[in-house]
Amino acid sequence: MLTEIEYKKLGWHSRRGMLELDLLLVPFVEGRLRSLSLTDQLLYERLLEEEDQDLFAWLLLREQAPSEELQKIVGIIRDRK
Repeated sequence: MLTEIEYKKLGWHSRRGMLELDLLLVPFVEGRLRSLSLTDQLLYERLLEEEDQDLFAWLLLREQAPSEELQKIVGIIRDRK
């Protein structure tokens, strides 16, 4: 599992400065990230390396993420359970 500092770092990096992304990513980090497997947590960290415009398109289903792994974490974020 990730350390407390790593969770806080992911929370900080989830604030993208684009309101639409912030409204999706910040609640996800605060409410669901800790309950994911370590593999999925690391996948989320990988997702945050992508450009904001790509994240926006993927999360709003305007485009499909280029890999199955990124498609998986986008689906988890959109699930909101």
